[in-house]
Amino acid sequence: MSIALLSSYVPRQCGIATFSCDLRNALSAAGARVSVIAMNDSHQGYTYPSEVEFEIRQSVLADYELAAEYVNVRGFDAVCIQHEFGLFGGEDGSYLIAFLEKLRAPIVSVLHTGLREPSAGQREVLARVARKSDRLVVMTQQNARLLRDVYGIEPHTVDVIPHGVPDMSFVDSAFYKDKLGLENKRTLLTFGLLSPNKGIEHGLRALAKVVHQHPDVVYVVLGATHPNLRRSHGEVYRLGLERLVRDLGISDHVIFHNRFVDREELCEYLGAADVFVTPYLNEAQVVSGALAYALGCGKAVISTPYWHAVEALADRRGRLVPFADPDALADAMLEFLGNDTERNATRMRAYHYSRDAVWNAVGRRYHETIESARQGRLEHPRTVPGSSVRVLDRLPEFDFAHLERLTDDTGMLQHAIYDIVDRAHGYCTDDNARALIAAVTARRHSPNHGLLARLSQIYLAFLRHAFGRETGAFRNLMSYERQWLEERGSEDSQGRALWALGVAAANGNESERRVAAELMRAALPLAETLVSPRAVAFALLGFNAYLDRFGGESAARRMRLSLADRLAALFAGASDPAWPWPEDVLTYANGCLPQALIAAGRALGRDELTQRGVGVLRWLIDTQSDRGRFVPIGNDGWYARGGRRARFDQQPIEADVMISACSEAFRATRDPRFLEQARRCFDWFLGKNDVGVALYDEVTGGCRDGLTPSGTNDNQGAESTLAWLHALVQMHELRAMGVLAPRLRSAPLFHVRLQAAD
Repeated sequence: MSIALLSSYVPRQCGIATFSCDLRNALSAAGARVSVIAMNDSHQGYTYPSEVEFEIRQSVLADYELAAEYVNVRGFDAVCIQHEFGLFGGEDGSYLIAFLEKLRAPIVSVLHTGLREPSAGQREVLARVARKSDRLVVMTQQNARLLRDVYGIEPHTVDVIPHGVPDMSFVDSAFYKDKLGLENKRTLLTFGLLSPNKGIEHGLRALAKVVHQHPDVVYVVLGATHPNLRRSHGEVYRLGLERLVRDLGISDHVIFHNRFVDREELCEYLGAADVFVTPYLNEAQVVSGALAYALGCGKAVISTPYWHAVEALADRRGRLVPFADPDALADAMLEFLGNDTERNATRMRAYHYSRDAVWNAVGRRYHETIESARQGRLEHPRTVPGSSVRVLDRLPEFDFAHLERLTDDTGMLQHAIYDIVDRAHGYCTDDNARALIAAVTARRHSPNHGLLARLSQIYLAFLRHAFGRETGAFRNLMSYERQWLEERGSEDSQGRALWALGVAAANGNESERRVAAELMRAALPLAETLVSPRAVAFALLGFNAYLDRFGGESAARRMRLSLADRLAALFAGASDPAWPWPEDVLTYANGCLPQALIAAGRALGRDELTQRGVGVLRWLIDTQSDRGRFVPIGNDGWYARGGRRARFDQQPIEADVMISACSEAFRATRDPRFLEQARRCFDWFLGKNDVGVALYDEVTGGCRDGLTPSGTNDNQGAESTLAWLHALVQMHELRAMGVLAPRLRSAPLFHVRLQAAD
């Protein structure tokens, strides 16, 4: 799973930056690939490590939109956002919304701030963040309750994951004191970026009451002044603390370390501390990384009752004292320093409490939450930003530009990177067979006969070369160097080649008909060996087309009958009305099977085949419909009988074959519902789908390779482009029948002549 992490990031001196670095490492340990989108609070930025791929200047709105575009283009599976109002530009951090509104991937937002009485702007920004997010993460139960009670956010969308802590051993503080020059000292510790809301002055006043009973005590204040405070007020707060120390006469008992320490050094100081003190002044602090780290290192903690501390220090895991009360703070210090047994018991309770919060465990929890967000998109798709449902006045005209790009003098290449041909995968019989069908049938509706005749000859020549006279079968895969990579292709490629030859023999020009018919006769024994349902259906469609032209050819007639019986026998074994399918898994190109049954039934005058095909097709339509939209079986897991169907990745071939099947069913029944379903399948290409994005690219003439929960797979390979072109051929066929309205906006897509079936 690839994740984009939006946050401030080291070496920026910021608690969220440190948290995000630890979270990134923990997610990586859990198996994710994490890239960082870093928030800069200055235009010059920072010298970031290699995992930072993109930077946003906090105060530049355009950067947020460009970052979202970058994330979309990179195709991340999910985005994890660290949210704190002051981290982003705009009033109350509103610039973040510009980023969120353009993202296509699932979003997990981690909320570092909880406000009981937010301003109107803060309430609105957080509400919009929540609406855009697939999951929310908070670090305390208190914050989860705030989201429910203050913001009206449904609890089922919120996961509570504790602040991560280092995985340290439970050891005596003396182990680290020697290393830090604190041997034989009772050590109090406060760490974090210094600012007036930390209340350190009250800790110093409490210390002045403690030194008389414990002259060996030392109070270490570890951390640089907060960069934002330093920029606006310099070192006024720190200098005031130093002056207070002198005034209280405790200079020999206080050590200021005015620097931002890394995790390794921080853990050493935590290890050396006997008591950890957080005398913060703000009750509405829903999370404190310093407190979480102290508990994780098994420290005896004294804290004021801000929200995180109240929750974390319950059940005698620490001591709570009133805000701004040095006397109460001193009493708690004296209790711990004078009672080793109670201090160590408190340490042990804190240590055991925090075991579920070590970073590796937290990383796994985040990984599960992000995966849950992805699964949620699979089950409940959203229209993605930049949705592009096409509203057309008329059927699109044919554009063969991308078909030409994918074709050289050997044949059609399989793949493309976006709309650039990817030669690495070479050619295959499957795609050249599809291309031959599309090129031959498109001639009836496109004036570009010269181009289509040239392309048809290339594709037919490829099939002729693919046929092995010695084996009596088609090879499938060919390298770009024109070397065959196998002696015999898959059954599906055999069946598809026979389908294409039948269509070319029936609809090509004279030379194409002769070559295709000759090759069809040579490959006729091959059809007898086919057993897979799709291969049988493909071949049956080919012989049906072939016999439209050469209806008296006895061998072909016998083979069509044999294939029809074979396919009917496969369906005869599917007696369950709830699963009238000859396989236990619905996979790809499903519509071809009922199409072949219906076509054969019509040609042979066997109503039972037609009715079986129509019934199966109706079941397939129901299975692939949701709220009036076509929703094909996804290839990311398919649909196993009795299981859950995969919604994504949806493939263009499914829409194409369903249009063909519905067209065949309409010809057999004149039931307008099949026309309506054909329209829905065609609309799928144009953006009327789960995520509201068009797969047909009117700029290139190609078709994108698939539909994902986050949008489209923007590669435009052979199969998808041919699926679009063949689907368009089918729609033009329906228009030629007089059942497709000439204009799509001013009239219904179809008008149907209600008449008796043929």
